[in-house]
Amino acid sequence: MPIQFDVDPRVAQLVASTGEFVREVVVPAERECGGSVHDAPEALRETLQKAARAAGVFAPHVPERWGGHGLDLRGQSAVFEAAGYSLLGPLALNCAAPDEGNMHLLEKVATEEQKQRYLRPLAAGETRSCFAMTEPAPGAGADPRSLRTTATRVSGGWRLDGHKWFITGAHGAGFAIVMARTSGSPGDPGGATMFLVDAGTPGMRLVRAIETLDESLFAGHAEIVFEDCVVGEGQVLGEVDRGFDGAQVRLGPARLTHCMRWLGAARRAQDVALERAGSRMAFGSALGDLGMVQQMLADSEIDIEASRALILRTAWELDTGSAAASQLTSVSKTFVAEAVNRVVDRAVQICGALGISAADAPLARLFREVRPFRIYDGPSETHRFAIARRAIRPYRQRGEGVSGG
Repeated sequence: MPIQFDVDPRVAQLVASTGEFVREVVVPAERECGGSVHDAPEALRETLQKAARAAGVFAPHVPERWGGHGLDLRGQSAVFEAAGYSLLGPLALNCAAPDEGNMHLLEKVATEEQKQRYLRPLAAGETRSCFAMTEPAPGAGADPRSLRTTATRVSGGWRLDGHKWFITGAHGAGFAIVMARTSGSPGDPGGATMFLVDAGTPGMRLVRAIETLDESLFAGHAEIVFEDCVVGEGQVLGEVDRGFDGAQVRLGPARLTHCMRWLGAARRAQDVALERAGSRMAFGSALGDLGMVQQMLADSEIDIEASRALILRTAWELDTGSAAASQLTSVSKTFVAEAVNRVVDRAVQICGALGISAADAPLARLFREVRPFRIYDGPSETHRFAIARRAIRPYRQRGEGVSGG
């Protein structure tokens, strides 16, 4: 089945509407708060999402049953890029991390009762959520098998005990999806289970907000402790001891949607650089007439186009259930994260002093925001390890030596 590069007219219209909405409504809101929403009031999110509903661009990824547009990943790729042109665009459309990934997970894994209780209000923007897997060392990080948080069977349910940190959006979230070990020991490849834990459940304690380089993910990142936190049997999400499998349902697409959103930020940085290169005079000509600047602009166009094509190819693999999806997801996450950083870095360099200004251009905050992308959802080094391991696997299975000639 060939990959389709043409955009459905319905999707094309949604992309155009999203772009207009982001430029006219969201970018001004971003300027006003400087892109910093770690401590922003819920009223900001609610106002932006109300405006997105009025513009007809709210929840592009959510199935129509839950009030969204029901786009597949190929459709999402273009819309999410348009949303990502502003740091607050995904928040406005309710397709920001971690909620977007959690919606996908709940739609695929949750029981009907859990969907009504958790997915419906999340999709409507009535609540927020977080995904609690990452732990302080030596716990789960880039290697989820290091999971140390435990869930022990008790009368009527499970008792959670453990320590999580860098949990995005935890402050003020209505519920958390918590990964805990129900069997085995840290380092074992299985034995994890996902649990739905409502905010305010006794034994779940938010320790602190963690200051980070990035500031555009709503409510920031938090440290959480679970001590004798008891949840009912009905709070198990998916199958007991199959939590790592369930998490992959979320993590693969979530890595790709991160790429989509951040590609929008790269496009914005490039547009700022192009405008500057075309208007700024130096050494007797426009910056854009200088060879070294032209090379940077060209390299950024190449990075953007290559990233877009790779995202679309990977989205197609995921939409069709291809066995190659895992490999291409890692390839996309690694390439796009690094390409986006290159594009923003070049834009800063081209714009010079303007590029590092916090008030007169968006590049300084874009630069700050995109750097963690090379760490979030798996650092580039971890993905390269996985890419190489998958690539060499058939040759190990073959048991053949390398022949020359």
